[in-house]
Amino acid sequence: MVVRRAALIALVGTLLATPVPASADPDPGGPDLGQPVAVADPAIDPAAPPVDDGKVMSTPPATTKSPDGWTLTISAKDETQMPNAPLTTALSSREYTVGGVFNGALDGPGDLPKGVFEVGYQIGCGIDMSTSNGVSLTGTAGISPSIGFLGLDFPNNAAEGLLPGVGGNIGGGITVGLKPGIINVVPVTKKEYKGDRPWVSISNFHVKIDGCVGESFIRSYATLSKSTDEGDAILSWYGVTKKI
Repeated sequence: MVVRRAALIALVGTLLATPVPASADPDPGGPDLGQPVAVADPAIDPAAPPVDDGKVMSTPPATTKSPDGWTLTISAKDETQMPNAPLTTALSSREYTVGGVFNGALDGPGDLPKGVFEVGYQIGCGIDMSTSNGVSLTGTAGISPSIGFLGLDFPNNAAEGLLPGVGGNIGGGITVGLKPGIINVVPVTKKEYKGDRPWVSISNFHVKIDGCVGESFIRSYATLSKSTDEGDAILSWYGVTKKI
């Protein structure tokens, strides 16, 4: 008995000294409450939409050669186009703050050239309300008298069975005058120059149009003309179209 009791005590001590393995997580896919949860940071998340800082990449320079041997070139840099809330607070108004540096270059034989360097913006509207009737109310109202017989059968005395009646009709509606899209050309300046390197610098310039419904698009443009007594050479350049 003493030997059995000693063996039982030794077995119990061995079991108590053996470490018990941790139980498996019943839901391996569940969140680990002991670890902090990672939160996406929009500043470093590449999937987050970029913030519009107004900067616009300019298109490549445009160039041409005139019949009298002069080469005309137009280029632009540092362009900005930022939409603003219009002062009218109307949904059909569009306002933008624009800027940029626009350069012209003329290379050729003879005296210093002269002409006009025009810079501005084109704004396209999906729907034009500026030259339509806008929103108007329409309605009709009328009264139509009638005479009928009382009852289902004609009486012996038809004159006594006649009863006058009055019917009315009223109708109304709203009409919205819309026209297909329109392109608004907004010249900022038309610089008369004499020389071979005309330029225009625009900064914090506000462009506003009315009667524009739906999406709008804006792009810059520049036109360089070289004039002589014999003829004119004209070159145009257009910037990147930005949807706002």
